[in-house]
Amino acid sequence: MTDPRDTPHLSSVQLQSLRQDLQDQLERRSRHILGLRAEAQEGSGADDTWQELLVSLTAADRAIAELTKALERLADGTYGLCADCSAGIPFERLKVRPLARYCIKCQRRYEAA
Repeated sequence: MTDPRDTPHLSSVQLQSLRQDLQDQLERRSRHILGLRAEAQEGSGADDTWQELLVSLTAADRAIAELTKALERLADGTYGLCADCSAGIPFERLKVRPLARYCIKCQRRYEAA
């Protein structure tokens, strides 16, 4: 059986486009989280805004972690390959959902479970 990375399904231009999209998102999220942390330091923690801020920080941290993992997969050559069946995830899907880890077939199976 051949390794799916031996027959790349994404061109270097497509990979560069996806890499740039991921890096841009990571930069935006990082700026956003810095703003949230500054807001948290200024807050008293006495109202509902504090709870909303904590939820936002948690979500932003999670997004940054996912973007970082996607960039790591890009660097090691596994980005764009389904985490379940190793099939290539189409560029069009990755362009819309750059954090996609599953092909459509496996994603549907995962969601149905």
